[in-house]
Amino acid sequence: MIYRDFQDFKLPALGVGMMRLPVKGQGETPIDEEQTAKMIAYAMEQGANYFDTAYGYHEGQSEVTAGKLLGKYPRDSYYLADKFPGYDLANMDKVEAIFEEQLKRCQTDYFDFYLFHNVCEMNVEQYLDEKYGILAYLLEQKAAGRIRHLGFSAHGSYDVMKRFLESCGDEMEFCQIQLNYLDWEFQDAKAKVELLKEYEIPLWVMEPLRGGALASLSEEAEAKLKALRPEEEIPAWAFQFLQSLPQTVVTLSGMSNFEQMKANIATFSEEKPLSDQEMDALLEIADEKIKSIGLPCTKCSYCVSHCPQGLEIPRLLELYNEHRSTEHTLSFIAPMALAAMPEEQHPKACVGCGSCEAVCPQQLKIADAMADFAQRLQ
Repeated sequence: MIYRDFQDFKLPALGVGMMRLPVKGQGETPIDEEQTAKMIAYAMEQGANYFDTAYGYHEGQSEVTAGKLLGKYPRDSYYLADKFPGYDLANMDKVEAIFEEQLKRCQTDYFDFYLFHNVCEMNVEQYLDEKYGILAYLLEQKAAGRIRHLGFSAHGSYDVMKRFLESCGDEMEFCQIQLNYLDWEFQDAKAKVELLKEYEIPLWVMEPLRGGALASLSEEAEAKLKALRPEEEIPAWAFQFLQSLPQTVVTLSGMSNFEQMKANIATFSEEKPLSDQEMDALLEIADEKIKSIGLPCTKCSYCVSHCPQGLEIPRLLELYNEHRSTEHTLSFIAPMALAAMPEEQHPKACVGCGSCEAVCPQQLKIADAMADFAQRLQ
């Protein structure tokens, strides 16, 4: 196992995400405890002893399963991460009750790592609002030793992350973002990584395979990568992209079966960062994939001044492209961002007049995209 330095100790470069545990049947529950126990045992044996759960994973049963199965091991033999569920605004005034419930579910006296979950457009102001006292309470728990390290995860935009960091960046010890070679440009992940570097905040990674979308590629793309590393499996390229970023400490992978875990742990058994040629090839593949997903808006904003509805078209197209890219997986980023915007700014407010298209240098079919976006959101 590759290890990364974090403060005065070392963490496994691969962490076990407990969002996609094996289940019995088609839903999120019940969790297959026998298979999960086998996976945890193997992870512990191989040194991948960082486990990441959350209040809402598997309808709350991820925390329960973590407590039951990890409780069989000495508490100081593994790292446990959990999160405050601010993705649901109804939870904002319940931080103490939820934190106590999480400790009970996980059968532990403390969390090694605890995060503000999913800082985004929808909740950043509430997270920072002193009337809810979320930061103050979590800092109290840290002072009491019930939280060892405090951080945050973010699916929001660069501007949202900057707003959060400007307010409480001095208290954040780490940050977890969605990062992979597709989102390096697509979700402006590169700029987010640079932002964290400015604040000297270590990087944790989630969605390294983008919900499995990068586990396989087109025949042409796979052939290009096989020509560079004939022995390498396609999913390994996504992990080695992250190994090539020195700021990355822990890469979380939500492994759903034992075979996935064995393959991922094997990938993290040695450092194999990408050469410049390999990095260029991978990012070219990402660029081609992005072009096939949505509309290549350059954000010139000519359209905005000609829209009779005053829509922020470049931002809506950005969210449209994101939504289309996740149509075969759980899609929540676009709906979440739109929830923070007034309804008169939603894609359904487009009247299809075509004024924006008349001035678009890219000649994009914006009205069609807005209609399609509105339909997909229903």
